Amino acid sequence: MRGADAALGATGLGVLLLLCEAVPRLGLVDEDYFPPTVRIAGALGRELSDSAFWSALGDTLTGWALGLAIAVGAGVVAGVVIAVVPYLREATASTIEFLRPIPSVALIPLAVLLYGTELRSVLLLVVYASFWQVLIQVLYGVRDVDPVAEETARSYGLGTWARIRHVLWPTALPYVMTGVRLAAAVALILAVTAELVIGAPGLGARIAVAQTSQAVPEMYALIVVTGVLGLLINVGARTVERRALAWHQSVRAEVAV
Repeated sequence: MRGADAALGATGLGVLLLLCEAVPRLGLVDEDYFPPTVRIAGALGRELSDSAFWSALGDTLTGWALGLAIAVGAGVVAGVVIAVVPYLREATASTIEFLRPIPSVALIPLAVLLYGTELRSVLLLVVYASFWQVLIQVLYGVRDVDPVAEETARSYGLGTWARIRHVLWPTALPYVMTGVRLAAAVALILAVTAELVIGAPGLGARIAVAQTSQAVPEMYALIVVTGVLGLLINVGARTVERRALAWHQSVRAEVAV
């Protein structure tokens, strides 16, 4: 089944590449604004042979990885503490609902004011956007804990840490992994966006330079790189999720199918 899905995915990608080649060749779109696939592939080859490209890729991955790690750690800890401490969830609910909808890009002026075009500006935006993805999922996961299992653990004399480890965490882990997968994608989006708008070192800044210098094929090649990077991150996150939840019914059913 997976082999068939992979073949269909490859076929769809091939059709897309052919369309991208044919549309400008047929004059439906000006080649100056949308180069054919062959020209984009050539520009991609030149980028791959440029050491500055790999440096920019490393900067983007650094901002993504650090921001995601901070967001996941803070989101899990904050979510568990809010869920375990009595009345804390009700006390923080309005604050969370107020802060969560604020778009991360609205914080760009603040990030520039505080840190300029340094890595810390990228981290501020990445962490803020990714943190909520994890926190909300942790809160939902804790809410899904079976009250009977919780009371049984209490009746057997399990302490707070033991209940978190043996009751709360196994129930919340599927939600946590979903939050991590969503946060990984959001972190990449914000990392590239911050570089593009702020000018922090990375693929986003390189895309902006290509756009302002009218290097259109190179610009599209770099955009393709960010798309491939997002695909690889999503595949990696799903792989980690399946392995971490190999015991869970949803993953076992997926494997069985």
